[in-house]
Amino acid sequence: MSEDAARAGQAGELPEVTREIAEWTAGFKSSDVTPSARLWTVHALLDWAGVTVAGAREPLSEILTAQYAEDEGPCTIIAQGKRARAHDAAMINGSFGHALDYDDVNFRLHGHPTVPVAPVVLALAEQHGFSGADVVRAFIVGYEVECALGGMAGDEHYNNGFHVTGTMGTFGAAAAAANLLGLNAEQTMNALGVAATQAAGIKSMFGTMTKPLHAGKAAMNGMIAAQLAARGFTAGKDAIECAQGFMAVSAPGFVAENFTAGGNQPYEVENNLFKYHAACYLTHSTIEALNQIRATHGIGLDDVDKLTIYMPSNNRKVCDIPDPETGLEIKFSIRHLATMALDGQNTADLGMYTDENANAPRYVEARRRIQLVEKELTRRYAGAVSIDTKDGRSILGETDVGIPSRDTDGQWRKLEHKARTIMRGVVGEERTDEIIARVRELPDATGVESLMSAMA
Repeated sequence: MSEDAARAGQAGELPEVTREIAEWTAGFKSSDVTPSARLWTVHALLDWAGVTVAGAREPLSEILTAQYAEDEGPCTIIAQGKRARAHDAAMINGSFGHALDYDDVNFRLHGHPTVPVAPVVLALAEQHGFSGADVVRAFIVGYEVECALGGMAGDEHYNNGFHVTGTMGTFGAAAAAANLLGLNAEQTMNALGVAATQAAGIKSMFGTMTKPLHAGKAAMNGMIAAQLAARGFTAGKDAIECAQGFMAVSAPGFVAENFTAGGNQPYEVENNLFKYHAACYLTHSTIEALNQIRATHGIGLDDVDKLTIYMPSNNRKVCDIPDPETGLEIKFSIRHLATMALDGQNTADLGMYTDENANAPRYVEARRRIQLVEKELTRRYAGAVSIDTKDGRSILGETDVGIPSRDTDGQWRKLEHKARTIMRGVVGEERTDEIIARVRELPDATGVESLMSAMA
């Protein structure tokens, strides 16, 4: 809890979270955007573009396009040659972006921050002609709001079964849309209230098509909330923090804090974490630890007598499908991913996540020899392993992928490589190059037409 929040609590006055967020959202200007936040936003949007284009070929994407896309409409459906109304485009493209579970994460949010917000700001910019600078500004707003609320909600919201990307992402989408549409503080409070009553998503859907739909619906519902508020639609002005409000009914660990976004920069977008393995982020430290052991000690899957994976008990609820049967379930099976890593397989390769791989006898047998031990580690995203080899060695490894990179040049190169790898099979080399260039130039662009045309 912040000092301000503590003092307010001692005085018997709780922070007016909804109002404070609304006032900041309505007052945030492009002049408030720092060069670092702008740079990190471009990085986040490049990553989103890559995973969304690649995700557009997933079966769930074909279903959503068939159901909701149109031949005409103001907004682009990514990599489909179709169009749609703005809120439908946000829902479809938001679902595409999370279809591969390869999109970025944020430690404070406990979820995926870009995918509920990016499709909203781009769809509205395409519909209304907003500039690239407008898009960047509104994106930073949405990102900041969802992460602040994720932090206030605490661990129990997620641990009790809510998918934060779907819940807090709805508030982020609403705030981004409210800022972009120029809503005042009163209207923005209404937008947050409308968002509060729609925010949803449960973790029991992980490993199915419905998990990506959470992100798409968060984008759609947040946009609708702001659009309705702009027309005078009303809602409770304290919907986030009030009795029987969103936090009261869904986040038992909620601590209301004064919202002082950017008061002590960096903005939250500068703490973004990117995925370089196409699986649940809670498995990444384990994969990295095993990759390091394999490279350092020259061992592979056939050399292992026993593998023990240490992980926090709450993480196990997310990524421990013991016997995955589909490619999608592999993404949430830390045992299967561990066998792939030890076998030298490229866990960044989308082609590895197949039903055939999930049921490969070699991996089925190996993952049954893996022991999972619940252990609280230094941080939520950390991972630790121990290996007993057949020749009598005992090897320990621990990694933490939860620390944001400060080498932004190196990060851009890694993100560009990732984007090229996953996009070129869908849109080709030339179009991939164009998308990357348009994202890089976005902060100075007069509009988003060229970017969306490249992604269409």
